[in-house]
Amino acid sequence: MALRPSSSTSVSFIALAVACIGLPCAAHAQDTQAPPVEAEAEAAAEDNEIVVSGVRASIRQALDIRRDSVQIVDSVVAEDVGKLPDNNVIEALQRVTGIQVTDRTGGEAAGITIRGLSDPLTTLNGRNIFTAAGQSFALQDISANLIKSVNVYKTRSAEQIETGLAGQIDVQTRRPFDFDGLTVAGLARGIYNEQADSYNPNVALLVSNRWETGIGDIGLLVDASYIKTDFRNMSTTAGAFVPFATENPPAGSGFVPLQRIFSGWTAGLDFGLPTEAGSTLNINGIEVPYYLSRDAVFSSDLYGERERPSVNVALQWAPNSSSVYTAEVFYSGFRGNTFNSLQFSFVDWWGNPGPFEVYDETNIIKSRTVDDVYGFNSGDFATNTTDSMVYALNGKWDLGDRGQIVGDIAYQKSTNETTFLAMRTDRVARQIVVDFNAGGGIPAFQFDDNSLLADPSVWNVAEFFDNADRSQGDAITGMLDGFYTWDEGFIRRIKAGIRLDRRTAETFTRARGANRLGRSLATFPAEALFTNSGFFDGRADVPTSWVLPSGYWINDNVDAVRADFGLSASDTLSLDRVFDITETNLSGYILADTQINLFGRPLLIEGGMRYVDVETKASFFNRLQGGAQTRSSNRTIRWLPSATLRYEITDNLRIRANYGETLRRPNFGDINPNFNLTGDLTQVGFGSGTAGTADLQPTESTNYDVAIEWFFDRDSAIFVTAFRREIEGLVVPLTVREFIPNNDIVAGATDFFAITRPVNASNGVLEGVEVGLTYFPDYLPGPLDGLGFNGSVTILDSSQNIPLSDSAGNITGETTSQFFGVSNLSYNATLAYDKGPLNARLSYVWREEFLRNNEARLFANPIGVWFQPEESLDFQLTWNATDNIGVTFDAVNLTNAIQQNYYKFDTVGNPDQFNLGTTLLARTFAIGVRFKFD
Repeated sequence: MALRPSSSTSVSFIALAVACIGLPCAAHAQDTQAPPVEAEAEAAAEDNEIVVSGVRASIRQALDIRRDSVQIVDSVVAEDVGKLPDNNVIEALQRVTGIQVTDRTGGEAAGITIRGLSDPLTTLNGRNIFTAAGQSFALQDISANLIKSVNVYKTRSAEQIETGLAGQIDVQTRRPFDFDGLTVAGLARGIYNEQADSYNPNVALLVSNRWETGIGDIGLLVDASYIKTDFRNMSTTAGAFVPFATENPPAGSGFVPLQRIFSGWTAGLDFGLPTEAGSTLNINGIEVPYYLSRDAVFSSDLYGERERPSVNVALQWAPNSSSVYTAEVFYSGFRGNTFNSLQFSFVDWWGNPGPFEVYDETNIIKSRTVDDVYGFNSGDFATNTTDSMVYALNGKWDLGDRGQIVGDIAYQKSTNETTFLAMRTDRVARQIVVDFNAGGGIPAFQFDDNSLLADPSVWNVAEFFDNADRSQGDAITGMLDGFYTWDEGFIRRIKAGIRLDRRTAETFTRARGANRLGRSLATFPAEALFTNSGFFDGRADVPTSWVLPSGYWINDNVDAVRADFGLSASDTLSLDRVFDITETNLSGYILADTQINLFGRPLLIEGGMRYVDVETKASFFNRLQGGAQTRSSNRTIRWLPSATLRYEITDNLRIRANYGETLRRPNFGDINPNFNLTGDLTQVGFGSGTAGTADLQPTESTNYDVAIEWFFDRDSAIFVTAFRREIEGLVVPLTVREFIPNNDIVAGATDFFAITRPVNASNGVLEGVEVGLTYFPDYLPGPLDGLGFNGSVTILDSSQNIPLSDSAGNITGETTSQFFGVSNLSYNATLAYDKGPLNARLSYVWREEFLRNNEARLFANPIGVWFQPEESLDFQLTWNATDNIGVTFDAVNLTNAIQQNYYKFDTVGNPDQFNLGTTLLARTFAIGVRFKFD
C-alpha cells in the first residue's frame, strides 16, 4: 500500500537538518566501553584538573562517551543509575534525550520508547536477550543495583545486531577487572508506597577481588540484588459509547424510550457515530434518532506484590597482557501476584428510565439515572513467575597494537508461567445515578443504597474462570569479530564478524470456565470474602467499598473451588500446546573506517554492510480442533548498508551524519493463526477475538540522522539531532466478522466473533528533533558552586496510513494516524547539586498526550485510545557521611500525578465528553544507606 504522509507534517527532514545547531551525543558499537569513574578521576588528577566524583563525575563520563564515539548514543553510567531514585533500567533511562516512558502504575515505570518507537533491541553486555517466548527482554526486571552503564544507540553500525527500529539498549554489568582489588559495596533501602501503605526492601551486595598468580591475573565478582514491592492501583472508568433510542422513538421502529440499540450501527465503528444533536440511524428502513451514552461504569482496586531477585557472577582471567577471558552468569527473576477487586455496573437497562442530561448541541448523554441495572463484582487473582538465565564465555586477543579478535559464545534460557483465577458475583440494583464526567475526566456514580454493595446476601455467585499460560525460550549464540588498524593510507580500520544464533520458543495455555453456581455469596465462609475500603482516596464521588470473593482465598483453595463448580482438579496441570518455533539467524558484516583532512580538520568516514539470513520454522496447534497442527516456514534474507560521517569542525564542535537500514521481525505470537476468543460480554451481538498471520513479514526502516554537538566545557555540552525514519510494512490490526461454531466460550456464548489480525498494511514516516543541554557553570559563588543542569527536549512528528475495512475484511479505504505511543513533545529537566558531602537532584519529566492503541471495533466510539499528558517530579539526596558510607533519601511522583485516557480518532473525540479511565499513581519515599570499601 502506498505511503501517505500526513498533511499536518510541519517539518521536513531537510528543514530539520538545516535547523541543527548541536547534538544528543554519539558513541561507537559494542567494542567501545566507558572507562570506570575511578580511572577517569585518576586521569584528571594526572592532568592537574579538579577531581570530581558522584553526580558530576558520572555526567562527565557520559559526555566523554558521546564525544569519542562514532554512532549517536546516550549513556547513563554507574553513578547516574545508583544515585537516582530508580529501581530498574527503564526508570534510569527516563531522563535520557529522546526516551519516553509510560505504564507508571504499580509504583514504577514499565514501558519505554526511543524517539517514539517501542521496539528497542535489548542487549546485555552486547548479547541479545529476551524474556520467555518474546523477542525482547522485560527491562524493568533488571535491577538498577547491578548496572555499570546503559548505552542507548540511536543509530546503527553494520557490526550491531540488525533488529529493533527504535535502536538498541545495551546494559553493561560490572566485572572484577573494573576494580583494583578487593571491593565490597552495597545498599539497603526501605521504600514506602503511600498508596499501598506498605514498606518494601531494596538491598544489594557486591563483592569483587582480583589476584596476581603464576598463571596471570584472576578476578571474581559476585553482585546480587533483591527488591520487593507491595502496591495498590486504583482506577475508575466510564465505559464505551453505544447508541440508545431517544425518549420519543418513531412509530414502527419497535424501540421503547431510551432502549439500547443492539444492531444496525456497526458501520460507524471506525470513526465513531455522529455526535450532532438529532443524528439518526437507518434501521430496517426507518430513520431512528439516537443518543450516545456509556454502556457501563466500573472501578478496579488492585492489590499487587512483586519480587525481583537478580545475580551477576563474573570470572576473569588475563594470562598475559594481550588476552582476557571472561565467564559470566546472569540471573534475573520475577515473582508477582495481583488481586483485582473489580466492581462493574451496566448503565443500559431501559426499564423505567429516569432523567438524563445531554451535552449542549450534541446527542451525547452526560448524566443519567437508570433503574433495575445489572452489575457484577469479580475477584480476580493472577500470578506471574519469570526466570531468565544467561551463561556466557568471552575471549579477547590483541593482535599487537593494531588489532583484536573477540570470540563470544552464550546460552540463555527464559521461562514464564502465569495463572488467572476469577469468580464473579452479580445482582440487579434498584437504581444508579451516573455523571460520566463529574469534573476533570473522572466519573461519579452512586447506587440508591450503597450499603448493599458490602452485603454478601444480595450477591449471587456467577461464573468461574480458570486460565493458565506457560512460555519458554532458549538460544545458543556464537559470535566472532576482529579488526585491524593502520596509521596511514586511505583505509584506517577494517572490522568484520559473523554471528550464528539458534532460537527456540514454545507456549502452552489452558482456558476453561464454569457457569453460575446459583447460590448466595453469603453461603461462603467468612474467610472467603473480601471487602475493600478507602477506594480512590476520596478523590472521586464513587463507591469506596464492596464485597466479593477473595482472590487470595480462591488461590489458596483452588481445587475445592474447582470441585464446587464441577471442574475436575485432575487436569489442572494440563496445558494445551499453542506453538513451537525454531528460528536460525546467520549474519555477518564488514565495515571500514577512513579518515581524511577536510579544510585542515579530520573527517571520519565509516561504512559497512550487514548480511542477514533468518529462517523461522513453526508448528501451531489449534485447541478448538483437538490440537490440529499447522506448520509454516518463512525465510528472510537482507543486505543492510550503513554509513556514518563524523567531522570535527573544531576541537569541541563536531557534526555527524548517519544512514542505516534496520528490521523489526514479527513477534512469534503474531504469526500464530489460531483463535483466542472472548464472548459477547457487552451484548453487541458478537464476541471478539484475535489471531495471528502466518506469513507476516518483517517491518523495514530506512534511517537518516544529522547531528551537531558542542562540548563547550569539560562537563558541559549542547547537542541537537534531526532524524527521519521511513518505515515500510508496519503491522496494523485488521478486523473481520467470522462464524466460529463449536468454541468453548462460557461467558457471553456466541458463534460470531470480530477477529482482529495483524497485517503488513501500513507505511509511515517518523521524524523529529532532539535538543539536549548539560551545564555545570564554574563561576557560581559560595554555596551555589556545584549547581548544574541536565535536560532535553524531543519534538516528534509521525504519520502512518491505516486501512479501513468492512465486516468481511475487505479493505475499503484508508485514513492516516500518528504512530502509537508517540508524544509529539516531551522533555526532562534535572537540577543537580554536587558539593562536598552533599549530592542532590530534582528531576522532572513530562510528555504530551499520545495515541496508545486502537480499541476493538465493538462499540460506537472512535477507536483511538489517547493518554493524557504524563509527568513525574522526583527528588534524590545523598549525604556522604564518610568516604565510604552515604545516606540517601528518595521521593518519586511528588505531585501525586494521575494517569488518564480518552477516546479520539481523527477529529472526533476529546478528553471532556469522551473521557475513559483515571488511575491514581503511587507516591513513594525511600531512605537508605550505601557503602563501598576497597
